[in-house]
Amino acid sequence: MLGPDAPCAHVAALAAPADPRARGCEECLAAGTRWVHLRECLECGHVGCCDSSQGKHATAHYRASGHAVMGSLEPGETWGWCYADRLDFDLGYEPRARLA
Repeated sequence: MLGPDAPCAHVAALAAPADPRARGCEECLAAGTRWVHLRECLECGHVGCCDSSQGKHATAHYRASGHAVMGSLEPGETWGWCYADRLDFDLGYEPRARLA
């Protein structure tokens, strides 16, 4: 849910969500490791693995970049999360649909 009805200032600040940069966790793909679920940074498109994965690369990306808003890249899921405000919200669309 982007725009004036956004759940927090971080989501409201997004002009438009970035397209996913990869079809899998970027760091896991580079290291040859596996992930459990995928998350996309809506600010830059970085794709990282969830906190149930060994690498926890989505959270690591937030800590390194300060990019607070992510969305699930799992099929059929339309939820997002703001790390800074620790709140979940409905995106109103399926981020996975934007994978090229």
